[in-house]
Amino acid sequence: MWKALVLGLALVGSVFAAPPGTVIAHSPASSGKYIGSPSICVLPDGSYLASHDLFGPGCKGEPLASGAVFRSGDRGATWQRVAELKGFFWQGLFVHRGAAYAMGTDREYGQLVIRRSTDGGRTWTEPLDGARGLLAPGQWHTAPVPVVEHGGRVWRAVETADRKAKWGESFKALMASAPVDADLLKAESWTFSNALPRDTAWLGGKFEAWLEGNAVVTPEGTMADLLRVATPGLPEKAAWVTVTADGKTASFDPATGFSNLPGGAKKFTIRPDPKGGGYWTIASITGEKEAAANPRDPGAIRNTLALLHSPDLRQWIVRSILLHHDDVARHGFQYVDWQYDGDDLIAACRTAWEDEEGGAHSNHDANHLTFHRWKDFRTLQR
Repeated sequence: MWKALVLGLALVGSVFAAPPGTVIAHSPASSGKYIGSPSICVLPDGSYLASHDLFGPGCKGEPLASGAVFRSGDRGATWQRVAELKGFFWQGLFVHRGAAYAMGTDREYGQLVIRRSTDGGRTWTEPLDGARGLLAPGQWHTAPVPVVEHGGRVWRAVETADRKAKWGESFKALMASAPVDADLLKAESWTFSNALPRDTAWLGGKFEAWLEGNAVVTPEGTMADLLRVATPGLPEKAAWVTVTADGKTASFDPATGFSNLPGGAKKFTIRPDPKGGGYWTIASITGEKEAAANPRDPGAIRNTLALLHSPDLRQWIVRSILLHHDDVARHGFQYVDWQYDGDDLIAACRTAWEDEEGGAHSNHDANHLTFHRWKDFRTLQR
């Protein structure tokens, strides 16, 4: 069944087919610059913005990370590059009070910054100081994750980090929030909760890291940070961090704070259904066959993209397989950011696929940014 999803897209002799969806951007493996951090938002006029950053050996030596913003005025059929930015890494797009924003870091494990655009993504403010978008110095980690309005505040999950530490060891989970009517470019507008470190004793001593958290309003109306969890084997998991209404205190109970989430070992985005009826996410799930081939690290398997639903943020069901490729090593659909567009889902995906050079460096080191639309998503069946 899954093979049928990519029927006709495999290489035929020296001819290659485009990846699924619409290609927004392409960066060949030979450049040493790989596509990262896809993000997407819908502007008030109905046009779309998408963005990505670049990582990899071809970016070494650059003091600030590079990224690009694209715009579509025809519902994703075509895209135009409208901005190229420096100091743009792990940044997520969102719309607030009619303006577009991008929030993330200025480089890998860099300062936490935010930018604003009032002309549809063509020009952006520069995060020069605490009054103009430099929210916090130091070392931070994040991804394009949801920004949520709730209880008179804007909420976004982030993590602190230490670039000298082994991956994941230093990631501490916290929540950033600001009053909805505040100037989001001013550092003084933002409140940061306490930062929660990992504990390797969790999950029977198999807990490795948590990262890339989602700000989510729970069914009870409280704020939570649902994080990706790095742990070997199946089932993949997410961690539930509770945040107080004032945004100042985060807490975690390892006895009740973990839940099974297919795809939870990779970055995911969770959003509540605007029509009610629970929550949706798009995640890179790991099948049992693939997990058996790599039992140590389900986070390294990214060849199957799925739509999942939950009534309560704890029980997750795979509703549909959206994309799949049988090859695990050099094909991947990952780090998907998505939005509602009526009864459709639209998404930007970091995609590793064939190209004129022979394909991506690896499933992780993607060579395409692709756009996707899944119509009438609530009716999709596995």
